[in-house]
Amino acid sequence: MNVFIIAEIAQAHHGSLQKAHDYIEALATTGVNAIKFQTHIAQAESSIYEPFRIKFSNDYATRFDYWKAMEFTVEEWKALKGHCDAVGLEFMSSPFSNAAVDVLEEVGVKRYKIGSGEVNNFLLLEKIAQTKKPVILSSGMSAYNELDKTIDFLKTKGVNYSILQCTTSYPTQPEQYGLNVIEELKQSYSVPVGFSDHSAKPETSIAAVIMGAEILEFHAVFDKQETGPDVTSSLTIDEIRTLVSAVRNIEKALENPINKRDNSAFKDLKAIFEKSLAVNKALPKGHRITFSDLEAKKPKGYGIDAFDFEKVIGRQLVKEMSAWEFLNDKDLV
Repeated sequence: MNVFIIAEIAQAHHGSLQKAHDYIEALATTGVNAIKFQTHIAQAESSIYEPFRIKFSNDYATRFDYWKAMEFTVEEWKALKGHCDAVGLEFMSSPFSNAAVDVLEEVGVKRYKIGSGEVNNFLLLEKIAQTKKPVILSSGMSAYNELDKTIDFLKTKGVNYSILQCTTSYPTQPEQYGLNVIEELKQSYSVPVGFSDHSAKPETSIAAVIMGAEILEFHAVFDKQETGPDVTSSLTIDEIRTLVSAVRNIEKALENPINKRDNSAFKDLKAIFEKSLAVNKALPKGHRITFSDLEAKKPKGYGIDAFDFEKVIGRQLVKEMSAWEFLNDKDLV
């Protein structure tokens, strides 16, 4: 099991190319597998009528203006991909228009991540299908009947796909995580399934891995005091390091199941930690052992095993015994 971990920058760069590069440099130290951007071309995907999901800034009169400010040129996207290549991370970006797919094809992406709001955009899915590249589908806003239609469409186009459980709520609350859906998606579609997180908590993705997620995606931010639509749903660089380390440890654990029927590996430790029966007071010859006469002392093997204490009760001593002396079968009739 090798969980594919994606840190999403989205618009955390605020339209600054330098800050986008700074994110790549920082995330390269965390152990993630890929860095994901979003490729927005305002004219192709939006209009002045698009409402803000949340009004986080007064810098933009419309959301169209916001998307316009987030645009990079093809050459700038190529530079970002080159930086990712240089630090050993896969460059990813979600397109939100057919025009954005053209840009990403020129840049040279390996696969496409489909955002929750694009699952029913079959025009975009057709455009991506024509590239013959794999797709990671986020199921955030889709009920199963909608998801079924999208999956059927991708199948007819021969697209290799995987699915992420996602809750489109920012930040996602514990009662909204839907960790149960991970197994449901696996059972329904028999493809790799992952988890796209907006909770801003490392433990959510850790839990998703335990529940069977093979892909993780979460938002990254330098500082949770920044402004931006995804800040409250993002993890800091230090939190991502912690998360990745935890996931890799969990992978090792899941790859190495313990056979609880065989405890032979603990033979030496059992000899140290387990105990032998002893008497807790001086007792005369002929005394019949009672429960209150007994104690269990380390190590094992110097007296009758402590788990056999019931077999001792009522038996007579064949000799006088000192306090705290180990009790063996030879001492009893």
